[in-house]
Amino acid sequence: MIARFGSKSRECAGHNRCQHKTEYDGDTRFELFLLDENEKKVDSKDETRVPNTTVFTFNKEDHTLGNLISQRLHKYPYVTFSAYKVPHPLFAKFELRISTDGSVSPQDALVTCCRDVITDLDALNRSFQTEWLGKRIVTEGEAERAAREQNHF
Repeated sequence: MIARFGSKSRECAGHNRCQHKTEYDGDTRFELFLLDENEKKVDSKDETRVPNTTVFTFNKEDHTLGNLISQRLHKYPYVTFSAYKVPHPLFAKFELRISTDGSVSPQDALVTCCRDVITDLDALNRSFQTEWLGKRIVTEGEAERAAREQNHF
Protein backbone atom coordinates (compact mmCIF):
# COMPACT_ATOMS: atom_id res chain seq x y z
CA MET A 1 0.00 0.00 0.00
CA ILE A 2 1.21 3.48 -0.72
CA ALA A 3 0.86 6.08 2.01
CA ARG A 4 0.88 9.71 1.03
CA PHE A 5 2.51 12.49 3.02
CA GLY A 6 1.50 15.71 1.35
CA SER A 7 2.74 15.27 -2.19
CA LYS A 8 5.24 12.52 -1.33
CA SER A 9 4.50 8.79 -1.48
CA ARG A 10 6.18 5.78 0.04
CA GLU A 11 5.49 2.08 0.41
CA CYS A 12 4.51 0.67 3.81
CA ALA A 13 7.18 -1.92 4.50
CA GLY A 14 5.71 -5.41 4.12
CA HIS A 15 2.18 -4.49 5.20
CA ASN A 16 -1.10 -4.95 3.39
CA ARG A 17 -2.47 -2.00 5.28
CA CYS A 18 -0.80 0.86 7.06
CA GLN A 19 -1.38 0.53 10.79
CA HIS A 20 -0.31 3.95 12.01
CA LYS A 21 -2.45 7.09 11.88
CA THR A 22 0.47 9.03 10.47
CA GLU A 23 0.50 6.66 7.49
CA TYR A 24 -2.86 7.96 6.26
CA ASP A 25 -3.84 11.05 4.38
CA GLY A 26 -7.27 12.66 4.63
CA ASP A 27 -8.77 10.61 1.80
CA THR A 28 -8.12 7.25 3.46
CA ARG A 29 -8.53 8.14 7.15
CA PHE A 30 -11.84 6.22 7.27
CA GLU A 31 -9.83 3.01 6.77
CA LEU A 32 -8.60 3.39 10.35
CA PHE A 33 -12.06 2.34 11.50
CA LEU A 34 -12.68 -0.59 9.14
CA LEU A 35 -12.32 -3.96 10.81
CA ASP A 36 -9.89 -6.44 9.33
CA GLU A 37 -11.04 -9.91 8.37
CA ASN A 38 -11.90 -12.02 11.43
CA GLU A 39 -11.44 -8.99 13.72
CA LYS A 40 -14.16 -8.42 16.30
CA LYS A 41 -15.33 -4.93 17.24
CA VAL A 42 -15.29 -5.73 20.96
CA ASP A 43 -13.34 -8.38 22.83
CA SER A 44 -13.86 -9.03 26.53
CA LYS A 45 -11.67 -10.58 29.20
CA ASP A 46 -12.80 -11.20 32.76
CA GLU A 47 -10.45 -9.83 35.38
CA THR A 48 -9.53 -12.66 37.74
CA ARG A 49 -7.96 -10.50 40.46
CA VAL A 50 -11.00 -8.28 41.02
CA PRO A 51 -14.51 -9.78 41.27
CA ASN A 52 -17.25 -8.57 38.88
CA THR A 53 -14.71 -6.84 36.65
CA THR A 54 -14.24 -7.16 32.90
CA VAL A 55 -11.85 -5.46 30.51
CA PHE A 56 -13.38 -4.76 27.10
CA THR A 57 -11.11 -4.01 24.15
CA PHE A 58 -12.74 -1.88 21.46
CA ASN A 59 -11.00 -2.23 18.10
CA LYS A 60 -10.95 0.61 15.58
CA GLU A 61 -12.33 3.16 18.07
CA ASP A 62 -10.76 6.10 19.87
CA HIS A 63 -11.16 8.55 22.77
CA THR A 64 -14.53 9.77 21.53
CA LEU A 65 -16.36 6.54 22.27
CA GLY A 66 -14.12 5.58 25.20
CA ASN A 67 -14.80 8.76 27.14
CA LEU A 68 -18.50 8.77 26.28
CA ILE A 69 -19.11 5.23 27.54
CA SER A 70 -16.80 5.51 30.55
CA GLN A 71 -18.43 8.71 31.79
CA ARG A 72 -21.96 7.43 31.20
CA LEU A 73 -21.21 4.28 33.21
CA HIS A 74 -20.45 6.47 36.26
CA LYS A 75 -24.14 7.40 36.41
CA TYR A 76 -25.29 3.89 37.25
CA PRO A 77 -25.37 3.02 40.97
CA TYR A 78 -24.32 -0.59 40.36
CA VAL A 79 -21.10 0.41 38.57
CA THR A 80 -18.31 0.78 41.11
CA PHE A 81 -15.55 1.62 38.63
CA SER A 82 -15.21 2.44 34.96
CA ALA A 83 -12.25 3.86 33.09
CA TYR A 84 -10.64 3.52 29.71
CA LYS A 85 -7.13 3.77 28.37
CA VAL A 86 -5.62 3.93 24.92
CA PRO A 87 -2.67 1.50 24.92
CA HIS A 88 -0.86 3.31 22.10
CA PRO A 89 -1.77 6.67 20.52
CA LEU A 90 -1.05 5.50 16.96
CA PHE A 91 -3.54 2.63 17.06
CA ALA A 92 -7.31 3.07 17.03
CA LYS A 93 -8.03 0.89 20.05
CA PHE A 94 -9.02 1.43 23.65
CA GLU A 95 -9.53 -0.75 26.72
CA LEU A 96 -12.51 -0.16 29.00
CA ARG A 97 -12.47 -1.61 32.51
CA ILE A 98 -15.84 -1.99 34.24
CA SER A 99 -16.41 -3.16 37.83
CA THR A 100 -19.89 -3.65 39.26
CA ASP A 101 -21.30 -4.42 42.71
CA GLY A 102 -22.41 -7.87 41.51
CA SER A 103 -26.11 -7.10 41.07
CA VAL A 104 -25.45 -6.61 37.33
CA SER A 105 -22.66 -8.11 35.24
CA PRO A 106 -20.17 -5.76 33.56
CA GLN A 107 -21.43 -6.99 30.17
CA ASP A 108 -25.02 -6.09 31.03
CA ALA A 109 -23.90 -2.71 32.36
CA LEU A 110 -22.12 -2.02 29.07
CA VAL A 111 -25.14 -3.04 26.97
CA THR A 112 -27.45 -0.86 29.09
CA CYS A 113 -25.03 2.03 28.79
CA CYS A 114 -24.80 1.72 25.00
CA ARG A 115 -28.59 1.61 24.67
CA ASP A 116 -28.93 4.72 26.84
CA VAL A 117 -26.25 6.56 24.86
CA ILE A 118 -28.06 5.74 21.61
CA THR A 119 -31.33 7.02 23.11
CA ASP A 120 -29.62 10.24 24.22
CA LEU A 121 -28.02 10.76 20.82
CA ASP A 122 -31.37 10.20 19.12
CA ALA A 123 -32.97 12.84 21.37
CA LEU A 124 -30.09 15.22 20.62
CA ASN A 125 -30.53 14.62 16.88
CA ARG A 126 -34.28 15.35 17.07
CA SER A 127 -33.65 18.50 19.08
CA PHE A 128 -30.97 19.66 16.64
CA GLN A 129 -33.22 19.00 13.64
CA THR A 130 -36.05 20.99 15.28
CA GLU A 131 -33.76 23.93 16.01
CA TRP A 132 -32.25 23.78 12.52
CA LEU A 133 -35.69 23.83 10.91
CA GLY A 134 -36.76 26.73 13.14
CA LYS A 135 -33.65 28.71 12.23
CA ARG A 136 -34.24 28.00 8.53
CA ILE A 137 -37.85 29.21 8.75
CA VAL A 138 -36.77 32.40 10.52
CA THR A 139 -33.98 33.03 8.01
CA GLU A 140 -36.30 32.50 5.03
CA GLY A 141 -38.91 34.78 6.63
CA GLU A 142 -36.33 37.52 7.16
CA ALA A 143 -35.17 37.19 3.55
CA GLU A 144 -38.76 37.51 2.27
CA ARG A 145 -39.35 40.56 4.49
CA ALA A 146 -36.15 42.20 3.25
CA ALA A 147 -37.18 41.53 -0.38
CA ARG A 148 -40.61 43.08 0.21
CA GLU A 149 -39.06 46.15 1.83
CA GLN A 150 -36.72 46.63 -1.13
CA ASN A 151 -39.61 46.39 -3.61
CA HIS A 152 -41.73 48.99 -1.76
CA PHE A 153 -39.02 51.67 -1.77
